[in-house]
Amino acid sequence: MQTFITKLKMFFIVLASAYVTLIALIYAFQSNLVYFPSTNMNVSPKTVGLKYESIIFESNDKTKLHAWYIPKKDVKTTLFFLHGNAGNISHRLHSIKLFNSLGMNVFIFDYRGYGKSEGSANEQNTYDDARSAWDYLLKNKNVKAEDIIIFGRSLGGAIAANLGSTLKPKGIILESTFTTAKEFVSDVYPFVPGFLIHFKYETTKYLKDINYPVLVVHGEDDNIIPFKHGQAVFKNANEPKTFIKIRGDHNYGFLQSKDIYLDALKNFLQGLDRRSP
Repeated sequence: MQTFITKLKMFFIVLASAYVTLIALIYAFQSNLVYFPSTNMNVSPKTVGLKYESIIFESNDKTKLHAWYIPKKDVKTTLFFLHGNAGNISHRLHSIKLFNSLGMNVFIFDYRGYGKSEGSANEQNTYDDARSAWDYLLKNKNVKAEDIIIFGRSLGGAIAANLGSTLKPKGIILESTFTTAKEFVSDVYPFVPGFLIHFKYETTKYLKDINYPVLVVHGEDDNIIPFKHGQAVFKNANEPKTFIKIRGDHNYGFLQSKDIYLDALKNFLQGLDRRSP
């Protein structure tokens, strides 16, 4: 009996040690668990038949960032695209083509460390890079703020809400995003203590300062960010706001629910046009 108790104690000691080690690694390497950049860019808008301009601009600290500008003839509205935490802008061609086909110019850039952009990402510089990209667009493309729709998908939704909380664009679209980084981790990785998470990405906090049209899109089958996060993001948004439920997984729900998705976007865009003076 004594031998069994001793072995049981040893088991729990080893288990506790493994847990502490795991938590320490998560704390130390959080950035590696949040950002998954790729520098591999073998395709471009030209691949899907779109004319585009490749742009290098500087962020607020002179870091060089890379962007694409995809024009649409004789339109004023520009979609300002903030992508998620993985890959780079070349992995968003389906979305770029879709948005362009709806009658919008598209401006999309890579956060630092992604694609051809210099440096490495952290929370603050993703916000800074978004603002620098916004400023570049207004200054160099003769675009007015009231003609821009901010779009953020996944992690990009939090960055979009942060940016949008200080601006007055035409509207904002938040797709497949979370409420806050800590709440997301708590729901998906409940074994990780919240106090260890130093990322904030507080989408719902930023939404309190947004008082122009909001469209929230989330898939009920999202396999990465739970559907309830989309519902909570919508609940915390101010009017006027619209919620669209789509089918499919986190990365391809917009394609798997293409008809629903397109109808939602068209209706939102038409509503924005009716509001315009």
